[in-house]
Amino acid sequence: MELIGIIVLVVSFLLLMMMGVPIAFSIGISALCTMLVSIDTIPAATTMAQRMATGLDSFALLAIPFFILAGQLMNRGGIARRLIDLANSIVGVLPGGLAHVNILAAMLFGAISGSSAAAASGVGGVMAPRMKEEGYDPAFGAAVNITSATTGLVIPPSNILIVYSLASGGVSIAALFLAGYLPGILVGLSLMLVAGVIAWRRGYPRAERVRFGRIARYFVDALPSLFMLVVVIGGIIAGIFTATEASAVAVVYAFVLALLYREIGTQDVPDILLETVKTTAIVMLLIGTSMGLSWVMAYENIPQNVSQSLIGLAESPLVILLIINLILLAVGTFMDMTPAVLIFTPIFLPIVMELGMDPTHFGIVMVLNLCVGLCTPPVGSVLFVGCGIAEVPITQVIRPLMPLFIAMIVALMIVTYVPALSLWLPGVFGF
Repeated sequence: MELIGIIVLVVSFLLLMMMGVPIAFSIGISALCTMLVSIDTIPAATTMAQRMATGLDSFALLAIPFFILAGQLMNRGGIARRLIDLANSIVGVLPGGLAHVNILAAMLFGAISGSSAAAASGVGGVMAPRMKEEGYDPAFGAAVNITSATTGLVIPPSNILIVYSLASGGVSIAALFLAGYLPGILVGLSLMLVAGVIAWRRGYPRAERVRFGRIARYFVDALPSLFMLVVVIGGIIAGIFTATEASAVAVVYAFVLALLYREIGTQDVPDILLETVKTTAIVMLLIGTSMGLSWVMAYENIPQNVSQSLIGLAESPLVILLIINLILLAVGTFMDMTPAVLIFTPIFLPIVMELGMDPTHFGIVMVLNLCVGLCTPPVGSVLFVGCGIAEVPITQVIRPLMPLFIAMIVALMIVTYVPALSLWLPGVFGF
């Protein structure tokens, strides 16, 4: 019966995806079809509904709509432009300066907003025309923007790390937030290295050296935006408030900051709230159906079977981690990040913990791995946003994306096999 359930689950899910059914509905329907193999129709339907509702009944999940709202406020509040000016004054003098500016600004903006799509649109909207005007290949500029936008999902605050905490059974959100800093910076530096080499070979221009006084002025202008990281992360680490309470503080701070910058007015608030509700509804539906599917997989003993198969396939922990990374890289090409984390965390986390891997470390590896999928077709959301902002067809962006993909994967391997990169900061602060 377990084998039949696995077959029904995989086949129904793949068929629904091939038919173009939205991912949330594909997950929910395939989970229900799997339950019908061993449970009658009415109990199966009520159990699925109950598991979806139970999966959403979590105080930690309240942080997600608040961080989404904070990201919306920051995306429209003029923060991207100020961060770009700061980044340009610091790294614009390097070969291919605007590529480095894009990467650094995306890292800062993504970290503040916690959204890769917001970083791709906010930073890309400013940088795409500027890079084109300076003679950069639009496809290369789009590739840089797309890959760098994902760093904000690793550098806190990050909604997906909150989702992982839920899926893992309660790994400390504060520890996950701290663990994401060094890996996120490593990815950003890797992208800057590759982009710099490409820019140097193509002879792209660099900006003039900026005087220290001008850098200081840009820093002061961007300081209120950067201070949000201190307020949110510092408050969590100091124990002043929880991650959920920090998300509400982030909304208030972002709203006040946007009003002070005079980039939005009270007339813009209804549209911002509507966009927040739309995004939140999509995320919560994905979480609900994914939690239902996770229960179905546990009921069918799928995690245990996968665990036994992987451990039986290879005895070396290094090889098993490599296999898990390859599976997640493949999964990321056709599945959105949120359901992937909710579905595969219960499968792989027991395996890596048996190998002695810290669950906080694995969370960073998993999120970093799935970030690559956001840049790949057919469901790479950041890929579509970045190409739309740059007005470049996806087919033209694939080639310049490849060296940046390689940089991300190399960084992923380093983070996977060097646990100290993820665990040093949490250890310093006692998490």
